[in-house]
Amino acid sequence: MVQATALPRNETGIETVVGILKQQFGDRLQTGASVREQHGHTTTWIENQSPDAVVFPHSTEEVAQIVKTCALHKVPVIPFGTGTSLEGHVNAPAGGISVDVSQMNKILAVNSGDLDCVVQPGVTREDLNTHLRDQGLFFPIDPGANASLGGMASTRASGTNAVRYGTMKDNVIALEAVMPDGQVIRTAQRAKKSSAGYDLTRLLVGSEGTLGLITEITLRLQGIPEAISSARCSFPSVDAACQAVMMTIQYGIPVARIELLDALSVKAANDYSKLTLPETPLLLLEFHGSEAGVVEQAETFGQIAEEFGGSDFASTTSTEERSKLWQARHDMYWASLQLRPGASGISTDVCVPISRLAECVTAAQDKAADLGLVAPTVGHVGDGNFHTLLLIDMENADEVAKAEEFVSWLNDMAISMDGTCTGEHGIGQGKRPYLLKELGAATTYMAAIKRALDPDNIMNPGKILPD
Repeated sequence: MVQATALPRNETGIETVVGILKQQFGDRLQTGASVREQHGHTTTWIENQSPDAVVFPHSTEEVAQIVKTCALHKVPVIPFGTGTSLEGHVNAPAGGISVDVSQMNKILAVNSGDLDCVVQPGVTREDLNTHLRDQGLFFPIDPGANASLGGMASTRASGTNAVRYGTMKDNVIALEAVMPDGQVIRTAQRAKKSSAGYDLTRLLVGSEGTLGLITEITLRLQGIPEAISSARCSFPSVDAACQAVMMTIQYGIPVARIELLDALSVKAANDYSKLTLPETPLLLLEFHGSEAGVVEQAETFGQIAEEFGGSDFASTTSTEERSKLWQARHDMYWASLQLRPGASGISTDVCVPISRLAECVTAAQDKAADLGLVAPTVGHVGDGNFHTLLLIDMENADEVAKAEEFVSWLNDMAISMDGTCTGEHGIGQGKRPYLLKELGAATTYMAAIKRALDPDNIMNPGKILPD
């Protein structure tokens, strides 16, 4: 495990707050070791730092009550959705209270005529889309994991559909949030646009719980397309596949998804999902539109692919065939682990301008090979975002050191290419050193906002901002 920095604890305040909340919430406040450990970070190599208690509110009013109590005694508050984040977001480096919003899981309103809905933060993306399906609507942001929508807003999540539908910042219309003093605010109305004051919605989206705790989200929805077509095409190299991606975007083909799997990832998918794909770099695509339109888009991409040595091109509108391919893509984490049984998977996350994508992915593969790391690569390459998954024996200090070297090198390289150290996972604890490298003096103004809104630093301390 990579050691996580501990922060000073307010022992007296924590003991007092746990006692008060236990009286108020009864069995909905848990202090058992296993529950607390589940609410520390568990999904990557960062050390688990458990909270002192976990409380399960049912309403905005109860969240405000919790935050006011914690604010009075200067005790940290750490929001928790489903725990699928990857950079230590839910750790409690100073102890404190984990606020688990999983029981705040109501879909409060669907305004089909306005293409929006209002949900509590514990609603997951899969639950929302199941609810919307009969109304001909869907919510497009798909990070892979069945994450909570509150967590997705907090980390500014994106995923496979981002190339067409954008990220969470583009799909959150308004938020209700409990601020560090316990005050409940609403950042906007349901209107599609507004010029009214500071854009607090965008400030809170991506703030990772450091400025407030989201209790209600108004989301933009989309109509389910008349037709959906998927396509796949193999390439002789990662560079050729990335060049085809660049040309596809430059031609203005409205792809909904365009995903890269390198040869190692294709091998993993074949073995895990019982596929028979050629084990060379692969692009998976999806097109949304009319029946004629999706066929035309797929054919145009096929012509582009030919220019870059694409082969084994196939497209389909069959729901069963499409689902099988995309399920294999979503299972890539588990499939990759089978490449090295017993290893831990360390997921990286960088994003660069699309013109630098081929160079960046190729360099990452070469670096991993130089270090002797097993490192399959996949990416949401339509917007320049990719992930190299390092398969590491965490008991081997030499391998861990090599992984740390690779992660640092990759983040620095992406930043040097006018890219970012995180396309979608967020900063959390794991990427704090790189935020300063990426944004420089801008972090000073972020810190000023944090101090102004949260002078006692109780909202998810130890995240995002460098010390």
